[in-house]
Amino acid sequence: MLTKFCAAIAKACLRLGVFGLLLLLLAVSYQVFGRYVMNNTPTWAESLALLLVLYVTMLGCAVGVRDAGHIGMELLDGLLPSNWRRPLEILIHLLTMLFGGLMAWNCAEMFLSVRSYLIPTLGVSESLRYVPMVLAGLLIMLFSFEHIVALQRGEEVKPAWH
Repeated sequence: MLTKFCAAIAKACLRLGVFGLLLLLLAVSYQVFGRYVMNNTPTWAESLALLLVLYVTMLGCAVGVRDAGHIGMELLDGLLPSNWRRPLEILIHLLTMLFGGLMAWNCAEMFLSVRSYLIPTLGVSESLRYVPMVLAGLLIMLFSFEHIVALQRGEEVKPAWH
């Protein structure tokens, strides 16, 4: 049940990421069109593109943790005895979970500290820059927990894009 839940979240993140990339492409294209064709650069397009990059990147980062697409400690696998592999993998996922928790916590604090400021060219709260990092941190924790449970059961987490 946990795997199905996490897979559904990861697929939703991938779909949102693709949609965000399309919006990013439109924003940058409009900015280039405005600058070089209309000779009137739309200032909001750059701010929107930067905001979208954060969302797309952080969603992709979280899914990368679930799909084991991040940099791991595979080099140690060959150097250590085979009975140390599972504890090492669990340790890696625990450390990844800790990282996700620290990222979510600290970015939530930043979210709260800048919520009254506006991004001038968009007219929205500066705190929107920290939402994707808080979400990604929470998802990293969830997906790392899923990997630990799967390791304890002797199962493998299948990538979301399959």
